[in-house]
Amino acid sequence: MNPVVFCDFDGTITRDETFVGILRKFTPEKSRELIPRMYDLTLTLKEGVRELLESVESRHYPEMLEIMRNAPLREGFLTFLDYLNARGFPLIVVTGGLEDFVRETLGPFFKEVHSVYGLKVRTDGRFLQVRSDWESGTELVSKPRILEAAGRTMRADPPVLIGDSVTDLEAALACPVVFARDRLAGYLSERGKTFCPFDDFTEIQRSFGEMFPVDA
Repeated sequence: MNPVVFCDFDGTITRDETFVGILRKFTPEKSRELIPRMYDLTLTLKEGVRELLESVESRHYPEMLEIMRNAPLREGFLTFLDYLNARGFPLIVVTGGLEDFVRETLGPFFKEVHSVYGLKVRTDGRFLQVRSDWESGTELVSKPRILEAAGRTMRADPPVLIGDSVTDLEAALACPVVFARDRLAGYLSERGKTFCPFDDFTEIQRSFGEMFPVDA
């Protein structure tokens, strides 16, 4: 078997919901209005995330990056990353937030992940301008599209998804092996989708050893 791991970033690799926290800090009024609607699935991620990000003034971007530079990682992530690389299992970060945030938070460990998919922004205007190569009808970053494209190229068998929230829902429903926590676990339970619950990456690594033994 050749598992490829597709891992969410905010609230999964990071200990806290960093992206949501940043939106609440720099666009508080719109966040109070729009974030609950995205969580209860009455507003699409494509509409909500774009409106939130593009209401943030570009002058705040360096401060946003500084916040991400100091964001704590979830327990066991770096050990799990080493474990995957030693086994030859690629880890692909798929974020509904900004690729720059992943780069800032992981710092020297950024080069250890196989690839990163997420949003890009331009900062040359008064407000941030969002760009995505992976839009769908309802999402700015369509994780199912990324899983399909990357999984096909890399012959993922099976694709494994790790996530925690609404941005991971559609991909989790399409993925055969899912590790879920927090809101994602609730969404999947409501839909009868099987998943492995987790609190940290130590638990995921233990499960990987059982699912994909060395002599398999």
